[in-house]
Amino acid sequence: MWNQKKPPQVDISKEQSLFLDRIEKRKHRILWIQIALLVSFFVLWEVAAICRWIDPFIFSQPTRMFQSAIAMIQDGTLFYHVFTTLWETVVGFLLGTLLGTLIAVLLWWNPFVCDVLEPYLVVLNALPKTALAPIIIVWIGNNQKSIIAVALFTSVIVTIMNVLTGFLQIDQEKIKLIQVFGGSKMQTLKKVVFPANIPCILNALKINVGLSFVGVIVGEFLVAQAGLGFLIVYGSQVFKLDWVMLSVIVLAILAACMYQSIALFEKFLLRKRHL
Repeated sequence: MWNQKKPPQVDISKEQSLFLDRIEKRKHRILWIQIALLVSFFVLWEVAAICRWIDPFIFSQPTRMFQSAIAMIQDGTLFYHVFTTLWETVVGFLLGTLLGTLIAVLLWWNPFVCDVLEPYLVVLNALPKTALAPIIIVWIGNNQKSIIAVALFTSVIVTIMNVLTGFLQIDQEKIKLIQVFGGSKMQTLKKVVFPANIPCILNALKINVGLSFVGVIVGEFLVAQAGLGFLIVYGSQVFKLDWVMLSVIVLAILAACMYQSIALFEKFLLRKRHL
C-alpha cells in the first residue's frame, strides 16, 4: 500500500473560532425562532377556535384536523391521496425539468431558431398556464395523464426561459478560447456552458417544485378521483373543512420536503465540484 499524504491541518485563530461560533449560534437562533413562530401560529389558531373568535366549522382548528388525520391514517385514505398527488407531482416535475433543459440546449445550439421562437416563449411564459388546463384535459382525456400534462406544461416554459437565459449569458471569451483550440460545439456545451449553468438549472428545479404542485392541484380540481386536490374539492362540497385544511397543510409539508431535497442535492453537487 502506498502511503497517502494526509491533508495539512489548518490552524484556526481565536478570532476565526469566535466568528464561526457566532455563525453557528445565529443558525440555531433562527431555527428556534422559526419553530416558535410555527407553534405559536397553531396555538393561536386553536385558542381562537375554542374562544369562538373564529367559527371552527368554517376555519376548522388544529385538534380537529389532527383527529381527522388519525382517522384517515387508520383507514389508509390519507396515504392514498398523498401518494397520488406526490407521484403526479414528481413525474410532472421531472418531465418538465428534463424537457425544458433539453429544449433550452437545442435553442442555444441553433441561434436562428432561438430568435424565431423567442417572442412565442415570452408570450407563453406570461400566459397563466392553469388557464389552459381545461383544454389539455379535453385533448388528453379525463385521466391521470392529463393531470401530469398540466404539471408538465406549468413548469416546462419557465425551465426553458431560465436555463436558456443562463446559457446565453456565458462569457463569450471562454467559448472563443475553446473554438481557437479546435473544440467542437458539443465540447463547448459539455466543458463550459453546461457546467457553468448548474446553479441556474438547480434554481429552475426549486422554482418547478411549486409550479408542479400548482399544476397537479389544478388538474385534480378538474378531473381527479384521488389526490389532495380531489380531497380539497370534495371536502369543500360536503363541508368537511377539516379535510380541506388538513390537505393544505400536507401540501405545504410536501412542497417543503421536495424543496429541501433539492437544496441538499445542490449542496452535494457544489461540495463535489470544490473537491
